[in-house]
Amino acid sequence: MFSKFFSLLACLALAISAWAQTPKYIFYFIGDGMGMGHVMTAQTYNRTVLCNDKPLTMMQFPVSSLAMTYSANKKITDSAAAGTALSTGSKTNNGMLGMLPDETPVYSIATELKKLGYGIAIGTSVEPDDATPGAFYTHVPSRSMYYEIGMDMAKSDYDMFVGSVLRGAKDDKGKDTGLVKALKSNGYTVVEGREAFEKNKNKDKIVLLNNDPRIMHFGYTIDSIKDNLHLPYITQACLDHLKRVSPDKFFMMIEGGNIDWAAHANDGGAVVKEILNFNEAIKIAYDFYLQHPDETLIVVTADHNTGGMQMGVEDGPDEVNLKNMDYQRVSIEMFEMYCKDLIDSGKTVKWDDMKSYLTKNLGLYGPIAVNKEQDEELREKFESTFVEHDSDDVETLYTTYNEFVETVFDTLDHINGIGWTTTSHAGDFVPVFAVGVGSEKFSNVNNNIDIPAKMRKIAGITK
Repeated sequence: MFSKFFSLLACLALAISAWAQTPKYIFYFIGDGMGMGHVMTAQTYNRTVLCNDKPLTMMQFPVSSLAMTYSANKKITDSAAAGTALSTGSKTNNGMLGMLPDETPVYSIATELKKLGYGIAIGTSVEPDDATPGAFYTHVPSRSMYYEIGMDMAKSDYDMFVGSVLRGAKDDKGKDTGLVKALKSNGYTVVEGREAFEKNKNKDKIVLLNNDPRIMHFGYTIDSIKDNLHLPYITQACLDHLKRVSPDKFFMMIEGGNIDWAAHANDGGAVVKEILNFNEAIKIAYDFYLQHPDETLIVVTADHNTGGMQMGVEDGPDEVNLKNMDYQRVSIEMFEMYCKDLIDSGKTVKWDDMKSYLTKNLGLYGPIAVNKEQDEELREKFESTFVEHDSDDVETLYTTYNEFVETVFDTLDHINGIGWTTTSHAGDFVPVFAVGVGSEKFSNVNNNIDIPAKMRKIAGITK
């Protein structure tokens, strides 16, 4: 009799212990394109320029490790395959979302947690129908099927989505596809911008979009675009929403998508400022964790490395000059828009005027010295672009730049000591940082599919 009683007590104690180790609140941060070099450069800026004694918040977490990122069919993954791996725990081919290579649907941890009663929020600084956020709710053979991805969003029943624009809302001819109507029919309130959100944030299900028609993402931190959404704002918005509609348990995925855009463009200053912005978003979750340390899990990682960013370049400066990044006030994308407007205006553009712009907005020819060889190359590209109108365009994944724009930022990065291996993706390790309930499980070298698999175990979805 007593042995059975004590056995029952032991089983009950184990059950209570297992329950106690299940997090009620899970935060998943994905820095799109954020490789090891990107993080180290941002931390070096944080230490040497901002003079912060403490490292970036994510680097203060007790668990720091690595993850491999290859896809099912490529040694170097894209965001779709990596997003699928990080959300579902399954490898797939590049370009596919929420499906195995044979098109069998696979389901994300967000979908599984939703069925268990968790509140769910998905936020990103780029399009909410982009690869990484899409991997948490859609099942399509091609990441470019924006309408179908948007319809899966409408059917997901998640509590909140945040991003820049819905690409599936209009077809190739600019005609309304009915996607926004479908979202509303499924109970979502669709709003654009902060002001509209503040008026509607008491709604149960919300899609919050940016309201800047000029750009496909939130805009870079370095450009300081007034009133645009940014990662800390949307992280707090998602957290406040989930605390209201699902206070007992919730899951949030926040993607730093602009890190990837800046890295594709090889814009070192923009990358560093985007990672600092991403880190501020993580700090919001970490402050929440400090209030609920026995109930919260935070995991930070990346889908892949973009650009192969590093400190140190051939024939570069003896010392990396990250302080120069504070003289940069525009991103490469904003500078391209400025140059395009000049060309389209048909007005005569003088080199002295351009030099003044470069000094004011990038520090070149002012606090940042330009040597004779660099000056000659910049003048040559300026002449071919603005005088002879005979400049070749340089294409990256998201944007096209003229040769002068590329040369300006190549020069700036080289002077600063920032090097790149590509404008595409790289296949090396990405970082993994974790804190909270079950975080010790991420301490070894991970395959990207291990991360959601471990989350499932920690959350009690699988044994």
